[in-house]
Amino acid sequence: MNPLLFSNFTATSCIGLGLGQTLDALCHQRSGLRRCHFETVDLDTWIGEVQGIDDVRMPPGLREFDCRNNRLAQMGLAQDGFAAAVEEAAARFGRHRVGVFLGTSTAGILQTELAYRRRDIATGALPADFVYHGTHNQFSVADFTRRFFRLAGPAVAASSACSSSAKVFGSARRMIEAGLIDAAVVGGIDSLCLTTLYGFNSLELLSNQPCRPFDAERDGISIGEAAAFGLLTRPPENLDSDAILLLGIGESSDAYHMSSPHPEGLGALLAMQAALSIAGLASEDIDYINLHGTATPSNDAAEGMAVFALFGGDTPCNSTKGATGHTLGAAGGIEAVICALSLQQGLLPGSVNTRSLDPDLDINYLLDKRQRRISRVLSNSFGFGGSNCSLVFGRAN
Repeated sequence: MNPLLFSNFTATSCIGLGLGQTLDALCHQRSGLRRCHFETVDLDTWIGEVQGIDDVRMPPGLREFDCRNNRLAQMGLAQDGFAAAVEEAAARFGRHRVGVFLGTSTAGILQTELAYRRRDIATGALPADFVYHGTHNQFSVADFTRRFFRLAGPAVAASSACSSSAKVFGSARRMIEAGLIDAAVVGGIDSLCLTTLYGFNSLELLSNQPCRPFDAERDGISIGEAAAFGLLTRPPENLDSDAILLLGIGESSDAYHMSSPHPEGLGALLAMQAALSIAGLASEDIDYINLHGTATPSNDAAEGMAVFALFGGDTPCNSTKGATGHTLGAAGGIEAVICALSLQQGLLPGSVNTRSLDPDLDINYLLDKRQRRISRVLSNSFGFGGSNCSLVFGRAN
């Protein structure tokens, strides 16, 4: 594929609002996970909650989109000058030539949960002020973002579980290469809700302590929420030395099981191989891997086997979910931004909460951060149903 410029990226999660706070947390290996006191949830677990979402107000004319997910999106759009960058792209290319490609899993389902508490006792009807298409609808956050910027290009919401906001990079790339658009807003937004928390609890996948990816005693995930955005465009002739390029995208679907990965990581292996092949790289060209690393026994074991099969035991790798929690449909986006920061800052993030590595997984898993120049990184995002996506990013120089 032709490399694409990944610019003006931003991240908002429990470890910080914007790149500055996010980088500071990564450098100090600080977690944003706290005991769950969200809404009416009564579960013994830890979550990555973003503070201040309830204080966000929708712009005039966009009140029909008022829900936690879209408020989190608006909070993310306000960071790091991202909104100004989108406006500049729209002025440069035309509003009909800028697309929106965002991943989410449950979108604004919390708004429906809240509406059900106010339904009519006699008829069961939901309250008249509940707006499904602007909140719960999977397309809501993409529609909100497009209208927020008054864009007229294509808008897509991907919902393929935890690979959602990695796969949008592929959708955007295909439209740019087809000549349909010149720029794409890419990323992911997922917010906390009761459906997700109780759903993962019913699958016995929640840990009652902060998650510990690839730890010998890992026992489940900590759910987080996040908003991540970036711009994809064709690169100009003269690139800044710290410019970040999207070099490769690999997608696969092993369809092994609805909620469990192939035990040998077959789908993960296929996605990573495809990403390297499309980027024209060999495994030894990758300096760091941001693993999917959910901290469940089966997921980490399967990914570890796949990574070892392709990269051996030398390539530095780890998961940053001990810091952010598993942000589900936003995980691919938030970790793409972390990879971009790693490239710019020469930072290989250390692990948070992981203490005793699983001795059965012979990979070079980093417990402590390292500072050194790196040129190419790979980011893994794997979802329920065997929906897998790997992204390769690199420095321009």
